[in-house]
Amino acid sequence: MGIKKRTRKFAQSIVCPSPLILPNSPPPGQNELIHQIAHENKPPPTNEDHLNSPQVSSALFFQYNTALTPPYSILVDTNFLSHTVQHKLEVIPTMMDCLFAKCIPLVTDCVLAELEKLGPKYRIALRIAKDPRFERLKCDHKGTYADDCLVDRVIKHRVYIVATNDRDLKRRIRKIPGVPIMSVARAKYVIERLPDAPEK
Repeated sequence: MGIKKRTRKFAQSIVCPSPLILPNSPPPGQNELIHQIAHENKPPPTNEDHLNSPQVSSALFFQYNTALTPPYSILVDTNFLSHTVQHKLEVIPTMMDCLFAKCIPLVTDCVLAELEKLGPKYRIALRIAKDPRFERLKCDHKGTYADDCLVDRVIKHRVYIVATNDRDLKRRIRKIPGVPIMSVARAKYVIERLPDAPEK
């Protein structure tokens, strides 16, 4: 036979004190009332709530964008033009060397406004952007922040390649499926997220 233990069980020995009420805390029962009011205004969940997802472009096949075909439309950013000038590259021939296809560089009003604001240091980049071979796109919005303009344009129409060296803009565009990014690296243009891109 075993020896009987003389210790009392822990749960039996502790007496629960009354709930602690702080001076700034709401009176008892008010938390439940606040929770009830917050959930009262919510519409009841329906069976079709899980079916309402954002509309995805019909040109996307997983991450592959079938709308991107030559001649490629390339949205050019301020940063991309300044890096092109630093590396002494010609824009259109270097784009064609990168993609092995005809390219149409596009410049928005916001990019031109940014280049004009930056002053004489960026005058060569501004002259390149005003080249007649570049197509000019009009902007409908207020302000001249080019990053937001490019991201909005790409979200609406996924037929563009975005040419930029701006890290923040690249990070924002990587979140949008099916939009390739062109940048300047090692004195040439490189493309990422374009499945048909030639290997170098």
